[in-house]
Amino acid sequence: MTAPEPQEPLKFAYWVPNVSGGLVTSDIEQRTDWGYEYNRELAVLAENNGFDYALTQVRYTASYGAAYQHESTGFSLALLLATQRLKVIAAVHPGLWQPGVLAKFIASADVISGGRATVNVVSGWFKDEFTGLGEPWLEHDERYRRSEEFIRVLKRLWTDDHAEFGGDFYRIHDFDVKPKPVAGPGRPHPEVFQGGNSTAARKLAGRVSDWYFSNGKDFAGFSEQVNEVRGYAAENDHAVRFGLNGFVIARETEAEAREVLREIVAKANVPAVEGFRSAVAQAGKSTSDAKGMWADSEFADLVQYNDGFRTGLIGTPEQIADRAIEYKKRGANLLLLGFLHYLEDVEHFGREVLPVIREKERVLARGAGIPEPAGI
Repeated sequence: MTAPEPQEPLKFAYWVPNVSGGLVTSDIEQRTDWGYEYNRELAVLAENNGFDYALTQVRYTASYGAAYQHESTGFSLALLLATQRLKVIAAVHPGLWQPGVLAKFIASADVISGGRATVNVVSGWFKDEFTGLGEPWLEHDERYRRSEEFIRVLKRLWTDDHAEFGGDFYRIHDFDVKPKPVAGPGRPHPEVFQGGNSTAARKLAGRVSDWYFSNGKDFAGFSEQVNEVRGYAAENDHAVRFGLNGFVIARETEAEAREVLREIVAKANVPAVEGFRSAVAQAGKSTSDAKGMWADSEFADLVQYNDGFRTGLIGTPEQIADRAIEYKKRGANLLLLGFLHYLEDVEHFGREVLPVIREKERVLARGAGIPEPAGI
């Protein structure tokens, strides 16, 4: 398993703002909206500005600045119906979904959309969502064991006519989901994404997931994560691709971009950020090697709740493109992006930043002596 080939275009996804409060927990102005009409317009704009995927967030109850939330799978289907090419990733929680029911829903959404439905399996960090709904809260590594069974059941139901599975959390007996999802070359079933930072999460990705999402990381942190996950994947003869979270602030000058970041942090909603920090602290502390999500996050990192500032996509289009290419060299197949003012910033990214990235990819391909494909 190696870094993406130079001729393979870097893919881009955006966080769907289907949860109120925007993508930063700050009182700075965010010209974005969690409602469907806004998000339908945004999805069309994104697919016309070079975005390949959209990731619909999952929250079930008010928490840490997110007072309102649209459910992820239904919202994802609505966005699929509003677009032509965009793939939509619905975040889902094992423990709150029965995998057979979800497999059926995603199969239908996939057929309806012509093969564009995908899922992000979230093992869970917000204890109150489980206990508030009367569901048991498992210890950290047990949540990842459950996620592995969940993913295996999904894939089996999507590909087998007489699916069987016997695990500690799920049991399937001669079950057939029809219609099956859309299958094709390189896509035997809908793609399965998964995040996490712990050893349990990394091993899970190395066994069963199609994509591994990393929280925001600097170059060294991302390389360390990629190399470890690749090692686990090699042990299991498994292929996995890598996505990296980042928050984009693109301005004409680096000083302007840095001033926006300074204002975001200065106007942080301190009680909400501290509440979030308290809630997620157990994610890192509950692992034996302190590799859990947010284990080393500082207050300023958590103002963007997936450490997006750490990726450093802040500055001029040229500076952002340089960092994107360096992450590609280190193994990133996809960048998952958040923005302050979605409609304006997504369009600006497609117009001003993405062409610079594509030109740098062409240079990278030429340097490797590879013909440039039409996709770059």
